[in-house]
Amino acid sequence: MSLEVEIEKKWEDFTLCARFAASNTATAILGASGCGKSMTLRCIAGIVRPDRGRIVLDGRVLFDSEQGINLPPQQRGVGLLFQNYALFPGMTVEQNILCGLKHEKDPVLRRARCTEMLRAMRLEDVARHRPAALSGGQQQRTALARILVSQPRILMLDEPFSALDSYLREEVEGEVGRLLSSFPGTALLVTHNRDEAYRLCHDMMIMDGGQVLRAGVTKEVFADPQSVTAARLTGCKNILSCIPVDEHTVHLTGWQTDLHLARPVPADCTAVGVRAHDLAPCRPETANALPVRVVSTSENPFDWNMICTAPDGSDRLWWKVSKTTLTAVCPKAPACLCAAPESLMPLHGLAGRPSAKG
Repeated sequence: MSLEVEIEKKWEDFTLCARFAASNTATAILGASGCGKSMTLRCIAGIVRPDRGRIVLDGRVLFDSEQGINLPPQQRGVGLLFQNYALFPGMTVEQNILCGLKHEKDPVLRRARCTEMLRAMRLEDVARHRPAALSGGQQQRTALARILVSQPRILMLDEPFSALDSYLREEVEGEVGRLLSSFPGTALLVTHNRDEAYRLCHDMMIMDGGQVLRAGVTKEVFADPQSVTAARLTGCKNILSCIPVDEHTVHLTGWQTDLHLARPVPADCTAVGVRAHDLAPCRPETANALPVRVVSTSENPFDWNMICTAPDGSDRLWWKVSKTTLTAVCPKAPACLCAAPESLMPLHGLAGRPSAKG
């Protein structure tokens, strides 16, 4: 199974220019609201027609502007779960699922596959209920059942947890995780939540301003986001401006000191990223030591946050301390913080938030 996308779609104030490939693993599309990730799914599904480009699923051309190919949604073999689930309110759970089997003409097979899907999604007890009588988790499972019963070649989930209360998220996320890991085809998960992307998907893409900034194995993307924007989208709170010195050294402009990195420093490196939990207190003579002044402290249920600045207040560091490594008492304000060379991420570019569609 494979998906190849190379499309362009222009609006008055925004251009989607998505180029990527996905295999038969779960792939997250991570990005802020308005970056174009949901619109990308709609183009793949055939709901929105790109201006130009090409979409190929398992060697079958779904869209090709040069060849004049644009298959309608019902011929693409695509299952798309919308944020609001799009269930038919006047139909029961069973009837909603049967809608996914409208191409199956044998009534015995239709009933058998519907019954099998009700059992697989644990919906047997609510089969004759309408959507309004269901919990958020049951509604989501119904929508997924309607998609899966049609045996799609690609499964696409658009912010699948956005309509759920917080107490339901963990349970439903676990179900979706099992679904994604067992789905035999290509699966795409659109989310703005980096934790969901990390937990649920082996691969990921980061989108911003209608373009794919970074793609690869999820853990590798988090470890090396490469750009300032991608680092921030993956949750890096410390972005320190710098100037390259040599292949493994940068000069921090805010601290007027050098940092040594394990990764090679590219010529266009403009900043170094370090995650808040990768910082540690140290002595001034320690390698990569940065003198700091603590300006605020806050307590969370499982960790402490300390916001520090350079002595002159010109730059800032966010330090996160787990309560499992320290006592529950607020940790002592450090004089210096440091990070291991392998935890420092060389970055390029400047962050931006252009206006966008979906």
